[in-house]
Amino acid sequence: MKIEVVEGSILDLGVDAIVNPANSAGRMGGGVAKVIKKAGGREIEKEAMDKAPIAVGEAVLTTGGTLKARHVIHAPTMVKPAERTNVQKVRAATDAALKCADEAGLKSIAFPGMGTGVGRVKPEDAAQCMVEAIRGFEGTALRKVVLVDMSPEMAQAFREATEA
Repeated sequence: MKIEVVEGSILDLGVDAIVNPANSAGRMGGGVAKVIKKAGGREIEKEAMDKAPIAVGEAVLTTGGTLKARHVIHAPTMVKPAERTNVQKVRAATDAALKCADEAGLKSIAFPGMGTGVGRVKPEDAAQCMVEAIRGFEGTALRKVVLVDMSPEMAQAFREATEA
C-alpha cells in the first residue's frame, strides 16, 4: 500500500474518504471534526450520530456531503467529546478506519493526526502507531493512504515515521 505525507488541509485531497478522529457519540463539535462539518455540511454529523454509539476500535462510513471526498469515516479515538486519549486508542481507531474503508471497497483515504488535538497525544507517538497500523494492514481494496495535517509538527512526525 502506498503511503503519502502532505502538509495541508485534509479537505483539499481527492481521496475516496477522509477520516474523522471522532468521539463515540458522533458529535462533530471541535478540532478536525468541526472543520469537516463546516465544510461538508451538517448531514455528515447527523448521519454519524444516527449510527452512534460508535465504540473506540470501530468505525462508520457516512456521506461526504459537499466535501471533495465522497465519504467520511468516523473512527473514535475517545468516548466523550474532548476527552484525553492514548496511543492504544489511536491505534484501534486507525485499524478500524482502514478496515471500514477496505470493506466499503474504497481505494484511497486520508488521515489527519489521530488523537493529537483535544486528545493530547504527542504527534510523534500518534504518527508512529498510525504508520505501524497502516503497514500492518492487509486489505484487498485499499491502495493509498494519505497522512495529512495543517500542523508542520504533525506533518514532520508523519514524514519521520514513514521514513523509519
